[in-house]
Amino acid sequence: MDDPEHHRLLLDLLDMHPYAEDKIGPGVEAFAIAPPQRGPYSGFQVIRTDGTRIDFSYQDCLKPRTYRQQVLNVMGDEVRQTKSDYFEARRAADTLISDLSGQPLASTDIAVSYFQGPAFNAIAEEFAESLGGWETIELTSSAEQGLGRFVDRDLAERWFIHHQERAVFGLLSQQENRQRPRA
Repeated sequence: MDDPEHHRLLLDLLDMHPYAEDKIGPGVEAFAIAPPQRGPYSGFQVIRTDGTRIDFSYQDCLKPRTYRQQVLNVMGDEVRQTKSDYFEARRAADTLISDLSGQPLASTDIAVSYFQGPAFNAIAEEFAESLGGWETIELTSSAEQGLGRFVDRDLAERWFIHHQERAVFGLLSQQENRQRPRA
């Protein structure tokens, strides 16, 4: 998918995916048309900035999201750089091995995962509950930049710190990450 307009459209569409955080990973480099996994129709594949690839269904993106899902997407976007920084630090230290199996990882088969600690959704849930629930987190309109933001930037900073204090990242192969139970 070389057309810049199509790229922007797919980015906006991907931001609407209920698992956008997992699909985007450390960032989106490009998109490709993926062979069908089931049935006769092709889908899309995200080519991430770290070289990994993951499929996504545009149909999942078009389902109306709950307010909780919208807040989760914004929360994920607020801390996305921390996952990229973790990956880059591991690459710079030449430690691209699976934290689960101990096996070396190919640069195109790596997932930065919440590892040996709470999952992203559990960290976010704890934060939202500490504020009185999801509805207490006010977001800007997603139309402003394709993805909403916290209206209260001090609250966004509190979320970043909360996440940083609880997130325990690790590297896994894509397959290990898919097979791992989610909390």
